[in-house]
Amino acid sequence: MTPVLLVLNAGSSSLKFQVFTLGDGEEPQRIFRGLFEGLREAPHLRIRDRTGTTVADEDFGSDGAFGHEDALLHVAAWMRAHSGGFELVAVGHRIVHGGMTYCEPVRVTAEVLEALERLVPLAPLHQPHNLEPIRIFRRRFPDLPQVACFDTAFHAGQPEIARLFALPHAMIEGGVRRYGFHGLSYAYIASVLAEYDPALAAGRVVVAHLGNGASLCALNRGASVATTMGFSALDGLPMGTRCGSLDAGIVFYMLREMKLGPAEAERMLYTQSGLLGVSGISNDMRTLRRVAAREPDARRAIDLFVYRIGRELGSLVAALGGIDALIFTAGIGENDAATRAEVLRGAAWAGFELDDAANASGGPRVTRGPGPTAWVIPTDEELMIARGTRAVLSRPRSSRPQPAL
Repeated sequence: MTPVLLVLNAGSSSLKFQVFTLGDGEEPQRIFRGLFEGLREAPHLRIRDRTGTTVADEDFGSDGAFGHEDALLHVAAWMRAHSGGFELVAVGHRIVHGGMTYCEPVRVTAEVLEALERLVPLAPLHQPHNLEPIRIFRRRFPDLPQVACFDTAFHAGQPEIARLFALPHAMIEGGVRRYGFHGLSYAYIASVLAEYDPALAAGRVVVAHLGNGASLCALNRGASVATTMGFSALDGLPMGTRCGSLDAGIVFYMLREMKLGPAEAERMLYTQSGLLGVSGISNDMRTLRRVAAREPDARRAIDLFVYRIGRELGSLVAALGGIDALIFTAGIGENDAATRAEVLRGAAWAGFELDDAANASGGPRVTRGPGPTAWVIPTDEELMIARGTRAVLSRPRSSRPQPAL
């Protein structure tokens, strides 16, 4: 039997999963990728094999609505039916927040799960959904090892000064500090930079993870030194439905003058702002691009997104003391040539010279000339989870980090 890993990334109404083979000393190899979407409303399952061929496409309809537990049981049943000599040996999970304790992947125990549940207030849009499949597997398959891989971990080595807020010391000691997110994506990009240009791995690089969630990260020799997201996943760039950087006084205004309750204010900032809030049309950049010529609010949302990228890029160039390269990744970064072009034209001050033809074709290099370079590099967070899970399984149990309770 060939051992395989199941990698999960759970959202509020979706479940992304991938299956990797786990050979001795070999890079995990992806054999299936799938998506359950529309959970609790009208679930739909699609699975593709390593060639991209669709091997399952099932619509359950609104009459058969179910949540994450039934979705996981469907996935498990499908895997058993299509095992092909594979044996599931572990499950790896994307967990958005690891707090101050978890700076590397960790095997999930009852104590670890309890510690991660205490971090829910720091990532209320993501953490509860990330943890739900862990509970389900612990209940249904208690002997199956599970590993948590953290989006915050990649930034844990940043200089202390980059992680501080100008707040009383007691608040900082209580955990109110900049954590940063999208770390699994940034860790993958850092791991492959040398494959595109050896100079990138040794240089000053800003990575733009641009999707429905968006942030920038400054890398020096492949290590995170600053990032736009901070204490929560609300910070930094405007996103699909999240506001990005916000004057804290606005929150007090929402509570005191607009008479919003904390839950209402939180919901507005997490789910009704960003591209959706500014445009009043959609959180999807593709939709906004299609209607921008006739819908001024769609154009305004795009312009604000690009403007904020330029502002934050400038701050990270300052943190690095210069820039050698800019990397675009994630859904918008990898697929939206117009956004890349607008960002690079706005960054001409830093020496970027857009190559229109290369950008239109998707790169990988999308600049020309002697100045800093820009690249399109697809990210692979799931592979990073598979790598992290394999690393944890290979450790002696005594070396696995335990939570500071």
